[in-house]
Order: sequence, then C-alpha cells, then structure tokens
Amino acid sequence: MGRIEDYFRQHEYTGRLSAAMFYALASAIALNFFWTPGHIYSSGFTGLSQLVSTIFERTLGITVPVYILLLVLNAPLLWLAYRKIGARFTLFTAISLVFASIAMRLIAGPATPWVADPLMDAIFGGAINGFGTGFALRNGISTGGLDIIGIVLRRTTGIKMGAVNLTFNFFILISSGVMFGPEYALYTAIGVVVNARIIDLVYTRQQKMQLMIITEKPQEVVHSIQQQLRRGITIIHHAEGAYNHHPKEILFTVISLYEEGDVYNAIHQADPGAWASMWKIERTFGRFYEPRL
Repeated sequence: MGRIEDYFRQHEYTGRLSAAMFYALASAIALNFFWTPGHIYSSGFTGLSQLVSTIFERTLGITVPVYILLLVLNAPLLWLAYRKIGARFTLFTAISLVFASIAMRLIAGPATPWVADPLMDAIFGGAINGFGTGFALRNGISTGGLDIIGIVLRRTTGIKMGAVNLTFNFFILISSGVMFGPEYALYTAIGVVVNARIIDLVYTRQQKMQLMIITEKPQEVVHSIQQQLRRGITIIHHAEGAYNHHPKEILFTVISLYEEGDVYNAIHQADPGAWASMWKIERTFGRFYEPRL
C-alpha cells in the first residue's frame, strides 16, 4: 500500500477524492450485497440510518431510503467537524457522504442473496465496510457519523476509533435483536466487531510507535527527522558500540505507524549506518502532535 499512499501525499486533493470514492463503493457493496439481504445492521450512523428506516417502514408504512437518512442524520455532525476539526476536513467529509449516498442509490444488490448464511453476510459486510472506512480515515477523509465523534474523542482522551464504534453500536445491536430476533443481534455483533477491528488495522494514523535510533550522527538524524516529521526527540548521550567501541548516541521518539516510511527515509538520508527498532505503545501522556486533517 506504500506506493498508493505516496501518490495520495503528492496529489492531496485528487487522493482524498479517490479515497472518498473508494469508501463510497465499499459502503454501498457492504450495505446492498451483504447487510440488507442478511438483515444485518451496519455500525455507526449507517446502522442508525438502517434502524430509522426500518422503524418508519414498520410503524408508519413509509419507506425512507437509507441513503437519504444517512445525509440527514449526519448534517449536525458536519457542523461539529467544522468547529472542532477544520473546514477542509468537513468539506471532504461532506463529499464522502454524498458519494456514499449516491453509490448506495445506484449500486443495487443482487435480486437474490449471494449466500443464505447471515453469518457470512455479517463477516464480509463488516470487513468490506471496515476496510473502506479505515482507508478513508488513513487518507484524511472522515466518513461522517461516528468517525467525527471518534476523532474528536481520540484527540481529547486517546480512545481508539474501534472502541468508540463498539460503545455506540451496542445500541444498534440491541435494536437489531428487537427488529429481527436475538440471533440477528448476534450476527450484527459479529459484523460490528469485524468492522471495528479492520478499521483499527487499516487506520494507522492512530497507532503510536516508540522508536529507538542508535547513530554516530545524532545531530544530522535529528535535523532530518524534524524536517520531515513534526516530532520531539530525546537524546541519550555517551552510548558505546560493543563491537567496535565507537561512540554513539541514542535517540527516542514516538511516531504514528502511518509515518513509518517517512521516518525510515529521514534516518537513511542522514545516516545510512544507523540502527533503529520500533515497537507499539498503547498510549502517550502529554503533548503529541496530531497532523491537521
């Protein structure tokens, strides 16, 4: 996926529009080919739109399409995104929602379900939608709904996007059981977990990594990293290599997994002989710079 990300970074607006279109395609396929035929509710505001649509149909006899409700329910959250995240982010969020709504309208599901197993519908629907959502978030595009709420909460509390989704979607899970029976609540639960897990795997901006660099050119490496990434670095002086006993310095910093390629290039440009290791950390305390979306 590295070459795709490089392209997106070099062609920011084209890349974000492409990510929005990819999400729209994934969400439409998940909804119309898997969730709707299998009586499975989606996660987030797509699932909420399904729920409201079902309530309108069963109580009032009125059919309100999911793609219309998706836009209506997300309208207040676009204002929240504009206030808390930024105008550009809000613009692309609105574009992704419009694309998704159009795709859900135009990409019709099969006349008969592909499989007669709701479990498969839950798993594959969750995986396809989760990948599309995570890919969009990875490239700076919100898919609306819980993504906006999740980003705001992550910035203030450090909570992962998947955790936010799971908390909200408990309500969706209970509702699916009321509407279609307890077994479908369990199928929906499986789909929600799969969706959340795939989001966390793909959306690498939120995965923080501890980076340790051992180098004989600390100033050059620090300068190179800070030119390409906005990250603080701690220097530990007077280290020594056990093999050749050359004086070395140890550098510590924290990056997001999304920045792995950038930091590798920065280190290699400054000191091709540097050695580094990286491992995942759960949470940071204090200031950690979040790039503007």
